[in-house]
Amino acid sequence: MAIDIVKVGKDWFTERGWKPFPFQIDAWKAYLNGQNGLVNAPTGSGKTYSLMMPLMLEFIRNHPDYKKQKSNGLQAIWITPIRALSKEIELSANRLIEGLELPWKVGVRSGDTSVKERARQREKPPELLITTPESLHLLLAQKGYHDFFKDLKVLVADEWHELMGSKRGVQVELALSRLKHVAPDLKVWGISATIGNMDEALHALLGNYYEEKKYSIIKADIEKKIEVVSILPDSVDKMPWAGHLGIHLLQKVVDIVKGSGTTLIFTNTRSFAEIWYQKMLDKAPELSGLIAMHHGSISQELRSWVEDQLHEGRLKAVVCTSSLDLGVDFRPVETVIQIGGPKGVARFLQRAGRSGHQPGAVSRIYFVPTHSLELMEAAGIREAIKKKIVEDRLPYIRSFDVLMQYLITLAISEGFHPDEIYKEVKGTFSFSSMTEDEWIWILNFITTGGDSLQAYDEYRKVIIYNGIYRIENRAIAMRHRLSIGTIVGDASLFVRFVSGKYLGTIEEYFISRLSPGDVFWFAGKNLELVRIKEMEAQVRKTNKKSGAVPSWQGGRMPLSSQMSELIRNKLDEVVRGKETDVEMQFLKPVFDLQRERSHLPGKHEFLIEYFQSDEGYHVLMYPFEGRFVHEGMGALVAHRIAQIQPITFSIAMNDYGFELLSDQPIPIEEAVETNVLGIDNLMIDIQASINSTEMARRKFRDIAAISGLVFKGYPGKPVKDRHLQSTSQLFFNVFNDYDAHNLLLRQAFDEVMDFQLEEARLRRALDRIAHQRIVITHPEKPTPFAFPIMVDRMREKLTSEKIEDRIRKMVMLYDE
Repeated sequence: MAIDIVKVGKDWFTERGWKPFPFQIDAWKAYLNGQNGLVNAPTGSGKTYSLMMPLMLEFIRNHPDYKKQKSNGLQAIWITPIRALSKEIELSANRLIEGLELPWKVGVRSGDTSVKERARQREKPPELLITTPESLHLLLAQKGYHDFFKDLKVLVADEWHELMGSKRGVQVELALSRLKHVAPDLKVWGISATIGNMDEALHALLGNYYEEKKYSIIKADIEKKIEVVSILPDSVDKMPWAGHLGIHLLQKVVDIVKGSGTTLIFTNTRSFAEIWYQKMLDKAPELSGLIAMHHGSISQELRSWVEDQLHEGRLKAVVCTSSLDLGVDFRPVETVIQIGGPKGVARFLQRAGRSGHQPGAVSRIYFVPTHSLELMEAAGIREAIKKKIVEDRLPYIRSFDVLMQYLITLAISEGFHPDEIYKEVKGTFSFSSMTEDEWIWILNFITTGGDSLQAYDEYRKVIIYNGIYRIENRAIAMRHRLSIGTIVGDASLFVRFVSGKYLGTIEEYFISRLSPGDVFWFAGKNLELVRIKEMEAQVRKTNKKSGAVPSWQGGRMPLSSQMSELIRNKLDEVVRGKETDVEMQFLKPVFDLQRERSHLPGKHEFLIEYFQSDEGYHVLMYPFEGRFVHEGMGALVAHRIAQIQPITFSIAMNDYGFELLSDQPIPIEEAVETNVLGIDNLMIDIQASINSTEMARRKFRDIAAISGLVFKGYPGKPVKDRHLQSTSQLFFNVFNDYDAHNLLLRQAFDEVMDFQLEEARLRRALDRIAHQRIVITHPEKPTPFAFPIMVDRMREKLTSEKIEDRIRKMVMLYDE
């Protein structure tokens, strides 16, 4: 029977002049045989149909009179990490439903779904529901969710690699732990781009199914051809500095756009997207109306319009961020341009796959560096493609803030029995190591507020009635439903025209620096701030020249460990005279000057530079390990040198190295002799050097919001950022002083070590350095490697107008 039903799928493909790939057929057979699993295939190869087809074929197989089957209940849930992907999946599903003559309905449930549509879905569930992790938890927060989910046959987690690397993945794991109980025959499948730890990714998705059920990893044997083309400037800056070079290449980017059908221009930050959109219109006003912008802070209405125009091939170019990274199939897209170093292999490949989206087509991606040294990343990416190197994605574990939120979700719907839910939660990958004592602590915290907060009634959220934990306070339930989710950003204000049209959201810390009459760029428009009223920034269009570009927090991504190693290898090729990449050959004048003034480190060397300038005494080290690791390493080295002699440093870093600056001589030779870069007593020294308490305090703000300790406010009336910060800090201080075993407090410190300082990666880097020959040089002037780090330090102190002048003077002074 399985063979016959697979033929139905093949016939549907044949009718459309298509032929299914072997991996698609393998996925259909594994699914129809009752297995769980993960599909791994490159972008544009038909991943969606590898699972959409068998979930419908199974229904046909199990219901011979399927054409007469109406209102079948919810059969399948398709989880997507971004709303833009929902539309693409809905189109594919409806195309298949129509072709198979299946009496199914497709529903989309996200933050944009109307109240009326949500009510309709609740009364008469669609057979296929496309939703997000947050909306899935909102469904679990409804009374009667057992009936809603009881017919469910499968949950598919699309772009699972993306979800797994965030707390949203933990949300999916917890929802699955409940759905497996509500729908005992549930199958679990994921779709993922290639990652280094595919087996761990599957384990995180399946949880206890990984040990108890049959599963398969279905890999597509499809070689995706990717061509990386660097846009080289006409001449190389021997003293590179970040940010200025990209705009100098603007004309070359405009020429590529004009010579292509449709182009996606990816930037790493929303601020860069705003800048590039405006600069492109300034350079080529004839593109007005043919170029658009897309990022997460723009209103859904504007984003949907851009997506529709892309689908219909009406746009020449879209400047975007990661909001268009994932799986969206815009077939008119012919060309992709990446502005700035991608920092990671997987992200770059994902973006490259937006072009040549048809099977067998070549994906060409142009790389535009924002400073000369970023060209090394392009050479590294090309090597990674050749050697099939790609990053791991670390799953979040023991995220007790998400677990606490989940338990409140269950408590406001039908309540929960702790013994039953404990077994389910222990069956997840994230909480498999949770002890019974930790579980009891969490239950105690949500019922009494724990040791620290038990005197305050508002933290006694959950009551126990006949052994069932539930919440009956309607105000608590409403506030919780408004707070479900793990994406915690800075407090935002709505941006509206004075006439009332909504444009998007902007972070409070940026807009609070502006006065009425000030001009800024947002959503591709030149806007004048009229007034701030409650949590709204009211604006009007203006022809005045822009004075500010919004900057959103967290925009800088660090180099991945794989990219770091690739760059070190490329440098080693230069040292050995074996460079073949056009980028490394183009950078030859930079490397020659680096050699002349200091040293160009090979693979088995570690470079330290020490020199004096008008600013003071500088020590620069170049681990090439990414800014997060350098943040921790810089603080660690500064602390250890201060043990030799009392000394104060300012620390600066970029992805390639870090700088210690002092107003007194630095005993660097003595420090190296005393193993300043060793791993002995590493954890003790890190704790002593970085003020981990302050970093954990900042992390705790998000943990407090996710766990429900602080309330972020009602729609249109969010709590002000400073109030959230002060409230969460108060909790942190109380727990730190009186409740040292508080799980949320411990989680904050763990997240600092694991994700901010990347402690495991820092340890590996120091271990590598221990096996390298340390080279200390004393250049008379800053070197090409040092210059960008010194410029980054100055950015923190100077306004944009001053820094341009200062850098020009430095270039003239040091470039002789």
